[in-house]
Amino acid sequence: MDIELRFFASVREQVGTGAERVGVPAEVTTVGALRAWLRTRGGQWEEALAEGRALRMAVDHAVARADTPLAAGCEVAFFPPVTGG
Repeated sequence: MDIELRFFASVREQVGTGAERVGVPAEVTTVGALRAWLRTRGGQWEEALAEGRALRMAVDHAVARADTPLAAGCEVAFFPPVTGG
């Protein structure tokens, strides 16, 4: 299944790209599984998408949780939480 990835702010800076189209393995069916799969790239990917790191995710512009399912052609975004003041 092919999906579009988007990375914003500090996540984009760490992974070195703002967007990427990837083919994910059949077992990657949720946002959480995608995040874990991307961490296997190692290095900055592992750090930027670390399990304990506060990170927001969205699927097709809607806030997503780790158990949100993926669909072919969807867009998944990763970005740091926003604070106001």
